[in-house]
Parts: sequence; structure tokens; C-alpha cells
Amino acid sequence: MAEPTAGAEAAPGMPQLDFSTFPNQIFWLIVTLVVIYVVLTKIALPRIGGALEDRHDAIANDLEQAATLKRRAEEAEEAYNAALAQARADAQKIAADTKAEIQTEVDAATAKADAEIAAKAAESEARINEIRASAMEAVEQVANETAAAVVEAILPGAVDDDALKSAVTAALKG
Repeated sequence: MAEPTAGAEAAPGMPQLDFSTFPNQIFWLIVTLVVIYVVLTKIALPRIGGALEDRHDAIANDLEQAATLKRRAEEAEEAYNAALAQARADAQKIAADTKAEIQTEVDAATAKADAEIAAKAAESEARINEIRASAMEAVEQVANETAAAVVEAILPGAVDDDALKSAVTAALKG
């Protein structure tokens, strides 16, 4: 027994490289690899595969949800654009109706003002004609009185009222 101990002490290098222990090392290597293989295939890889499958499903669901939300957003945008176009059309219609109504009111007010102006102009024209006529009567009266006074001053007692009035009227008419 002293020999193997003495020989082991005298052998240089690592004990793993000792050819006498190779069959034992190969056996335990195979057993270890089989155990690692069994642990990986039965426990670790199914868990990893399940996690990958869950992740794949979650990503697919997220993509599907994103597509659905995108479709809804596009529909909402189309509805918004349609509502906006309708609102603009309604606003333009309201503006046109209001403009037409205001124009009708302006036309009616203009016609009323024109009628009032025409009535006032006719009234003013009538008053001017009255004033002109009364002025002409006053002028004629003053002219008759002045002519009678002049004729009386020049020819006392020879005043003919009818002849004097017709002469003044003829002179005033031109």
C-alpha cells in the first residue's frame, strides 16, 4: 500500500489526465450529461418553451389589439372628418340664409326709406309750391298795390283796378 501512495506523490501533472482513471471519468461524464439532458428536456426547456409561447401569444394579441384600435381610430377620424364637413356645410348654409334674410330686411328697409323719402319729397314739393304760390300772390298783391299807388300818384283818380290787375298779372307771367 505504500507504493501507490508513493507513486501518486511522484507522478507529476493533473490527476484528471491520469489514464488509469479515464474509464471512471468517462462513466461519470456520461451520467452527468444524461442527467443534464433529462433536466433540460423535462424541466427547463418546457418552461422556456412555455414562456416563449406565452410571449408569442401576448405579442400576437397585442398586435391584434393594436390593429383593432388603429381601425377604430381610423373610423373615428373618418366620422370626425364627416362631422366636420357637415358642420362646415351647415355653417355655410346658416351664413347664406342669414345673409339672404339680412338682405331681405335691408331691401325692405331701403324700400320703406325710399317710400318715406318720396313721400317727404312730394310733401316738400307741395309745400314749396304752396309757398311759391303764396309768394306769387303776395308779390302780385304788392305789385297791384304799388302799381295802384304809382298810378294814383301820377294820375290821381284815374285808377282802373281791373286794368291794373291784368297789366300786373301779364307783367309777372313774363
